[in-house]
Amino acid sequence: MLKVTKDASDKDKDPFSRDRRRKHHHWLVSVYYADGEKFGRVYTDKEKATRFAERQRRSPVVKTARVTQVS
Repeated sequence: MLKVTKDASDKDKDPFSRDRRRKHHHWLVSVYYADGEKFGRVYTDKEKATRFAERQRRSPVVKTARVTQVS
């Protein structure tokens, strides 16, 4: 009998890629300002989220802008 095993490269390490309930992923852009305020916006396209974060980082009042996958 032939035994089939999966090695580590076959298995997806990202838990969001295995979630079949979602038709698309959601990306949260968190913007932190110098005065302590915080702003967040959710995108379904990673490229748009990244472009928004880069645009915000160019502002002198923005301390940090980061993109995280939320689903």
